[in-house]
Amino acid sequence: MEARDALRATAAVAGRAATLKACGIAAVLFVVGLLVLGLIGATTIKPAAADSCGGRGTPGTDLEDLEDGKPSGGPSRAEQKTNAKIIDKVAASGGLSGRATLIGLMVALQESSLLNLDYGHADSIGLFQQRPSQGWGTREQIMRPKYAASMFYFGDDDGDPRGLTDVPQWESKDVRTLVREVQRPDASTLDLYVVQESLARQIADQAGINLDRKGTATAAPISETGNPGPPVGDADRPQSPEECYPDTDGKGGAPGNPFYDGNSYWPASVKNPRSAEDAIRWARREAETGSKQWLWWCLRFVAAAYGRKSAGTRFAIDHYRSMPEQMKHDGDRNPPPGALMYWDTGSEAGHVALYLGNGKIASNDIKRAGYIDVVDATDIETKWGSTYLGWAPPYFPRGG
Repeated sequence: MEARDALRATAAVAGRAATLKACGIAAVLFVVGLLVLGLIGATTIKPAAADSCGGRGTPGTDLEDLEDGKPSGGPSRAEQKTNAKIIDKVAASGGLSGRATLIGLMVALQESSLLNLDYGHADSIGLFQQRPSQGWGTREQIMRPKYAASMFYFGDDDGDPRGLTDVPQWESKDVRTLVREVQRPDASTLDLYVVQESLARQIADQAGINLDRKGTATAAPISETGNPGPPVGDADRPQSPEECYPDTDGKGGAPGNPFYDGNSYWPASVKNPRSAEDAIRWARREAETGSKQWLWWCLRFVAAAYGRKSAGTRFAIDHYRSMPEQMKHDGDRNPPPGALMYWDTGSEAGHVALYLGNGKIASNDIKRAGYIDVVDATDIETKWGSTYLGWAPPYFPRGG
């Protein structure tokens, strides 16, 4: 299953103005004399307590409606709460604890943003991005949230695929271990599940879900202390910047470390109306002319730089996750000019910018809301508190 970075929902709270600025920058609005910090559906979300590597930035959104190019939004948080209640009901009806619900919410947030998606990596679909080809059920079955949740918790009758409760003493194990056993993602993505804890708890609270519920199932033992295992994500947590951000051959490093130009040739499958040189010139010109049209649209901006009408993917972070593995350069701080650089902002969309060379990027919203500016690539980390994911070539297989 391909990991998905979490959708931190969009919603308008009745009686209050809440507006989201895409790609990790919050808008400050005065409404009836009150100053409201608009973090739609995710007001002042703190990073998970176990995440000693720091937060993931300010929630943002980069909504790209592939039908007509207009910003979408809609009842994402309402959908998340509905799906959260279904997951909780399946867990509770099986005698599982509130911790099981929390784990289910964290996994679903990472896999599908807690939305019942009818698409995903390869043939992955649904809340948990389960694959029909891997024995999780038919497409029709997996697209039923109750069925998908049941498979996540209890697996198939023959134990293949296995569910959460098929993992011996699952209650006392950390999330990375459980995800590795059940979801079987790439090992490099395991931390992404852990940082969903804060949002999972917030959604559970909004949905009226009791995460302190005790389990009654005999197949779900708790620890000898009587507590439901360690705090979610506590085990094997890196404790130092060197562990959190390993520097391999000068290609990694902690947030704020400089970016340097690398040398790379795009694969033959990377074809765009504009070359990298032309895309860079176009982006610089966009910054100079001051066209105010890029609020919420970091992914669309980089696609437009390469002469495309759309990126073909709704969210920037999904665009990176769906890249062929050989095109993703996780944590590499040596992108070639023209590369697309991606960050986890702790939001539903993440952020993407065009690397111009010499440590500079063309990015929307970092200096002026809705405008493109040329800024240091490190600004996304130092000013937004976001986590750099890596770079990839300008590959838009479904772009318009």
